[in-house]
Order: sequence, then structure tokens, then C-alpha cells
Amino acid sequence: MTTYIMLANWTDQGVQHVKDSPRRLDLAKKALKDMDGEFKSFFLTMGDYDIVAVYEAPDDAVAARFNLQLGMLGNIRTHTLKAFPETAYREIIKSLD
Repeated sequence: MTTYIMLANWTDQGVQHVKDSPRRLDLAKKALKDMDGEFKSFFLTMGDYDIVAVYEAPDDAVAARFNLQLGMLGNIRTHTLKAFPETAYREIIKSLD
């Protein structure tokens, strides 16, 4: 599984209906699970982003499809980072000439 870090901000629509956000999160978790992915962590944050989530997906195509589906709902805008765990990081650095 590949790890992704999702940084998200509520749209005007999303913040107007923020009380419905926990239900939307539950639906997002189910949608990702149906794609063989899984949320690992979810945070409400203060600062540049309203939400930070860490999730796993089988591949980049699944992650892209998941993010696009979230965006189509109109409640959040996302920025997603592909994350390399420490073991992969060490292998990548070790492979440098």
C-alpha cells in the first residue's frame, strides 16, 4: 500500500454545512475502503489547512480517483502528497551516486 497525505480546505459550500462534516468524513472513509484503501489518521487543523488526513491506497490511480470524487462533491479542495516511509527513504538515499 502507498501512503498519501491529504491537505484540505473547506470550500464556501463545505463550511456553510460544516455541521454535516462528520457524516461526510464517514462517507469518505467508506468510499476509500470500497477502493481497498484506508484512512490512517484524520486531523482538524488550524493554519493554512482545515484538515490533514493520512491514508493508504493500492496505487496512485486509486488515490487520484478518490481525491477527484471528494472534489466533485464540492465541500473541500485537496492537495495530496505521496509519502515514502522511512525504509523507502533510506533506500532512495542509499541509491544516490
